[in-house]
Amino acid sequence: MKAIGYQDNLAIDNEKSLEDITLDKPTASGHDILVEIKAISVNPVDYKIRQSRPAPKGEYAVIGWDAAGIVTAVGEEVSLFSVGDKVYYAGDLTRSGSNAEYQLVDERIVGHMPASLSFAEAAALPLTTITAWEMLFDRLQVPVPDSSANEHSSNENTNDVSVLVIGAAGGVGSILTQLLKVRTSATIIGTASRDGSVQWLKDLGADHVINHRNPLYDELKKTGISEVDYVISLNNTDEHYEEIIKCLKPQGKLGVIDDPKSLDATPLKTKSLSLHWEFMFARSMFHTPNMIEQHHLLNDVAKLIDAGNIKTTVAHNLGTITAEHVRSAHQMLENQQAHGKIVLEGWSV
Repeated sequence: MKAIGYQDNLAIDNEKSLEDITLDKPTASGHDILVEIKAISVNPVDYKIRQSRPAPKGEYAVIGWDAAGIVTAVGEEVSLFSVGDKVYYAGDLTRSGSNAEYQLVDERIVGHMPASLSFAEAAALPLTTITAWEMLFDRLQVPVPDSSANEHSSNENTNDVSVLVIGAAGGVGSILTQLLKVRTSATIIGTASRDGSVQWLKDLGADHVINHRNPLYDELKKTGISEVDYVISLNNTDEHYEEIIKCLKPQGKLGVIDDPKSLDATPLKTKSLSLHWEFMFARSMFHTPNMIEQHHLLNDVAKLIDAGNIKTTVAHNLGTITAEHVRSAHQMLENQQAHGKIVLEGWSV
């Protein structure tokens, strides 16, 4: 089968940083399904792994953690899917990735693909959707009104809740903003600095958009809101940390997904603030008892999409799945040149 891999941790402008290769087609067993991959999306985790994680000696490492495709085989313990099903998923950080024609993935972290989307549109969603959902409803427990609550959600008081999302125009922020709009009654304040990103967030449902290049607390006050209940920091957390603390109400909650070199929790004490770290691969890496929740939430989001309540977050389609095109996607992400999601679809003949 065709695949894209690397042997050495090289800069993205080096052609060998990601290469077109050929590998054996894997075989499904146990809880695994074998998926013929039709489209992929690229995320910051891809280039972080490419830059830092060594490939097995003498072998190629295959990365990629966003895909949509068709089930072609199932293991003997599979009960959630059948051959021919269209699926979408992010996968498992500890296993071979989705930059390949075929991939094995545990059924418990896979969802049925939204019927109304193309493969490319669906591939843009899994990693960011799981991250956003788990951050909002599992980690921070942002309240959901009874009318749309389900077994994955909190049923706390929903009045006057406010959420500040830093870096809201990116992949996670784009779906997180929509989930907030559709599933909660929160006031949504997103941050962006470019005109295109500002309009993107307004179109997705943000109530206010402020500029993260300026002090956040001063920007927040311009909206008429002095403090918020939740801050979700999707990038540059260490840069904004002091301002984040100013923006949070006493007993507020801070959610983080990025990787600051250090983060001193002591300043959170005075306001009795809590810190919540979201890492969507934790369930699959550690085979947690509730690992199947990712299957459920992807199915829930597929229903929201097919009902027209949420839209795909594709912003850039770079063409077929080739090493050259994937390198271009990595470069865009490394240079922070993208809003929304970058997708690639189909394999060259």
